[in-house]
Amino acid sequence: MVMRVGVVGCGNISKIYLSMANRFRDIEIVAISDLRPEVAATQAELFLLRAMPVHELIDSDDIDIVLNLTIPSAHADVSIAALTAGKHVYSEKPLAASLVDGRRIAEAAKRTGLRVGVAPDTFLGAGAQTALRLMEDGAIGTPIIGSAAIMSRGMEHWHPNPEFFFKPGGGPVLDMGPYYVTTLVAMLGPVQKVSAVGQIGLAERTVTAEGSPVLGSTIKVEVLTSVQAILTFQSGAQVTLQCSWDVWKHGLLPIEVHGTAGSIRVPDPNTFGGVVSVSAAGAEWEPIETSELAFGAPNWPLDAPARVNYRGLGLAEMANAIIHDRPHRANAALGLHVLAVLEGILQSAREEKPVIIQEACERPALLRQSEALELLASAASIA
Repeated sequence: MVMRVGVVGCGNISKIYLSMANRFRDIEIVAISDLRPEVAATQAELFLLRAMPVHELIDSDDIDIVLNLTIPSAHADVSIAALTAGKHVYSEKPLAASLVDGRRIAEAAKRTGLRVGVAPDTFLGAGAQTALRLMEDGAIGTPIIGSAAIMSRGMEHWHPNPEFFFKPGGGPVLDMGPYYVTTLVAMLGPVQKVSAVGQIGLAERTVTAEGSPVLGSTIKVEVLTSVQAILTFQSGAQVTLQCSWDVWKHGLLPIEVHGTAGSIRVPDPNTFGGVVSVSAAGAEWEPIETSELAFGAPNWPLDAPARVNYRGLGLAEMANAIIHDRPHRANAALGLHVLAVLEGILQSAREEKPVIIQEACERPALLRQSEALELLASAASIA
């Protein structure tokens, strides 16, 4: 059995999903749509798909899952429309642009009995899963404290249409935060409380991305661009999270967690692979390469692989879970919890007081190598 997928949204992220889809055994992308018909037609021709208007794709009888790749402000409307039409949904992150809309999606899924999956799925890659396996095996003992850092100059320097990154639903917390918080929740369990401070570093941004249709234009910033937060987990662990698009250069590592028996370094959670490093009781760092594992080998760009980018893994794992009637890992509860944490960070920064996280979730089960390999169309699809 193969789950038939229809894509809504032909933005910058769609190319990697469309390019990777044939590597997975349980999904087949059959149609694509966008509010700009000419863009959908171009993608359809390139990837040999059927271009359709959005409402026709959502209502189509030969589509099982709607892959929602729209901008965050449209996530809720598209996802709820698809669920109402009897389709499972897998959405790009975040689950919605607000916690209220995220709850609406979760309620629609419960009402219809359909699945909702949500990016990021990078925590299912070889890098994070290797770290999770080591932690489950007791490599660092009981986690106590950690740090995570999202640092760059922002999106206007490389993204062709960066304005939405600086509007409600955007900013480093909601845009990049899902990668880090999802990985941390997978490592440490759900978050209990957040405390944060934040600011807008630059009131306006100038688009300098080469080839951008809006090159040289200015963007009025409406969201916090530098935020520092303390995440207190139900397990008792505490992690400092720094998110900023106001940084020229830095030397901070993506994620470090320190426990009663040792420390662990986790590679960039915006990628699926990387080197995990462990220090046992203060010993020298032991690097652990993950490129030989499923979803750990460089594979992107296609013509000269230098990065590990298997977007679509979460979609494929959800499809496999539907087929075999088991829970899927990048699920609505996880996505809603992460959204609550991110919104809680922003609320705490605005109100200058701690925020308790009400939405619950379970730690996703470890994706073992045997299970990861079962998601692939063939062994050759690993790389």
